[in-house]
Amino acid sequence: MDNETLTGKVVVITGASSGFGKGAALAFARMGASVVLAARRDELLEEVARECAAEGGRALAVPTDVSIPQEVQKLAQETLAKFGRIDIWINNAGVGAIGRFEDIPLDVHEQVVQTDLLGTLYGSYFAYREFLNQAAGILMNISSELGEHTVPYYASYAAAKHGVVGLSQALQQEIDQNKYENMHVCLILPTAHDTPFFDHAANYTGHEIQAPKPLHDPQEVVDALIALARNPKDEKIVGADGIVKILLKKLVPPAAEKLGAAQMHKTQMENAPPGGNTAGAVQRPTSKGAGVSGGRRERR
Repeated sequence: MDNETLTGKVVVITGASSGFGKGAALAFARMGASVVLAARRDELLEEVARECAAEGGRALAVPTDVSIPQEVQKLAQETLAKFGRIDIWINNAGVGAIGRFEDIPLDVHEQVVQTDLLGTLYGSYFAYREFLNQAAGILMNISSELGEHTVPYYASYAAAKHGVVGLSQALQQEIDQNKYENMHVCLILPTAHDTPFFDHAANYTGHEIQAPKPLHDPQEVVDALIALARNPKDEKIVGADGIVKILLKKLVPPAAEKLGAAQMHKTQMENAPPGGNTAGAVQRPTSKGAGVSGGRRERR
């Protein structure tokens, strides 16, 4: 399959105001796709829509909080009203909370799970049902390497991303058992990438947030999404270190867990400069972090 196959495709992308979502929106638009952009930040969505139109694609901005099922249903309905179908749905919206489990307020933990797991479930539900009507469609769920292993201080985020893995794999089994030949569910597991995620994360560590190393170019995930749109596969780990970590977790769980925990504790709790607590963008959007990249690799 080639780039031409993406021309005219209708692609819904949540979390499209920055990071992977914005990068993917611009890439699909560049290839002639019609992109439907969903996020909480209305003004930024309109800016991204204008950028997508300048790249040659049609764009529709639909302000959406994915943790509210009625808003996700409205996203699907507006897409169908405008374009008549959905070819690809990318569940990308996500937030994180970093800190000792007991120091993070319970409502912040809850919102992380509601956005990252339930938001993915809602998007999957409305997209999947439309794919059944069409007898075709590609669902892409962006989890994380932390969906298949763990580190300390990311408890609710890791729990939610494990849930996204389970949801996606169960849907893959249903598609196989029911022989839905033209429907696909793709699970994407990125390792740490230089997006605004770390600008948006809630922080209750008492230190400035330190992104793990190595920190990858977010374009790697954008390229993976484009590749999966052309040739869907069940699972894609993005980042060689993620492949190693997940493999170690499967082969030698105790050693992998001990090593990962020690590295994260040293990076975030011992070596990081002091910093104040913040709820970040977990419960309310922030104006910070509007690019595809977070700029942390350049500052390093």
